[in-house]
Amino acid sequence: MSDDLWASFARDPRSPANAGLRAADRDRDLIHQLLGEAYADGRLDREEFDQRSGQTSAARTLGELPPIVADLVAPTGSVPALVVSGDVHGQAVEKYRSDRREAFMGFLGPSIICVVIWFVLTMGFFWPGFVIAGTGINLVRTLVMRQDIIAGHERKLEKKRLRELEGPEEPGIPESD
Repeated sequence: MSDDLWASFARDPRSPANAGLRAADRDRDLIHQLLGEAYADGRLDREEFDQRSGQTSAARTLGELPPIVADLVAPTGSVPALVVSGDVHGQAVEKYRSDRREAFMGFLGPSIICVVIWFVLTMGFFWPGFVIAGTGINLVRTLVMRQDIIAGHERKLEKKRLRELEGPEEPGIPESD
């Protein structure tokens, strides 16, 4: 069963094109069957089986099903570049965390350097405040616009995945991000 699981679906739930489609009872039954096999083989304990069964029953879209069994099904070569929507969201959140770290370090580094120079040399007018304010704007923007930034990263990742699925472009037409 687990070898041909994805072939059993009417539409491959790993495909971004199908991920947003509503899951049918038959789709959930296929996942339940695989979970039952994994439990019987001892690959899942009772608690994990119950948790995953609940997730499967609650799944509304096809894209919610592959992450439930991702560690139980060996990847196949038939769908190499497909990513489920949950994976895209995780990648987008990780990219946001990277953006947040960069904004924080872009604020902290120059601010500390300028305050040290000010302290050692002048101790007069607090000119490092301009640097702190200028670099702080980007940090505050990154923190305040968290959801918008993550959504933007998700859109970029989805576009990238769709371009990979469509195959090579026609010669002479440049790719755009």
